[in-house]
Amino acid sequence: MTTATGETLMTIYNLLFTAYGPQNWWPAETQFEMMIGAILTQNTSWNNVEKAIQNLKKRDLLSIEALKDMPAPTLAEHIRPAGYFNIKAKRLKNLIAFIQEKYDGDLNGLFSRDTETIRMKLLSVRGIGLETADSMILYGAGRALFVVDTYTHRILSRHNLIGEEAGYYDLQTLFMDNLPHDVELFKEFHALIVKTGKDYCRRTPLCPDCPLEHVNRGVHG
Repeated sequence: MTTATGETLMTIYNLLFTAYGPQNWWPAETQFEMMIGAILTQNTSWNNVEKAIQNLKKRDLLSIEALKDMPAPTLAEHIRPAGYFNIKAKRLKNLIAFIQEKYDGDLNGLFSRDTETIRMKLLSVRGIGLETADSMILYGAGRALFVVDTYTHRILSRHNLIGEEAGYYDLQTLFMDNLPHDVELFKEFHALIVKTGKDYCRRTPLCPDCPLEHVNRGVHG
C-alpha cells in the first residue's frame, strides 16, 4: 500500500531524476574497488578519490591479493590524493585483514550472508561506520538498504519530512518503510540526493533554481 510519505518521496525522486537523469553510481569495476572507494571518499570529494583509485589501478593494486601484504605507509602514498591518507590506509588495511582472516580473501563469503549479518560484520571493522557499511551493502553486495548521509538529513528536514533531531536510523527507516525495496531505486535515489545536496541544498541553500523548489519546504536554518 502506498503511503502519503511514500508518494512525497517518489515525487522528490521523479523531480530529481527528470532534472539530472541517471547518475550511474557507484562508479567501480569490481566489488572490491567499490569498497575501496567507500573508505577513500570519507571526508573528501569524489574527484580526489578518483585520483587515488587511478594511482592504484596504474600499479595493478586493486585487489586483496595485491594489497594484503603492503605496508600501510606504502599504501598511504598511493592514496595520497584522497586526503587523510595515513588514516585511510590503516582503515583499508583493517578491511583487507578482515576479509582475509574471516573469509580467506573471498568477498562472496561475506556478501552471501544475510544483510544484517553483513552490516554487523562490516561495522566490526575499525574505521567503517554506518554510511560506509551501508554503501558497501547497497552498491557492493546489491542489497536493498537505503544509504543515508548529511545531504539526506538536510533535504528531508528542509522539506518537513523529518525533524532536525532525526538520527541515521530514523532517516533510513523513513525510506525503508515507505518505498519498495528495489536496489536500483535505492542506488539512484541516494545518488540523486547527493547531487542535489552538492549543487543546491548547501548550508546556504540555492532554492530558486533547485528541482525541489515547489515541494513543500520548512524554514531554512
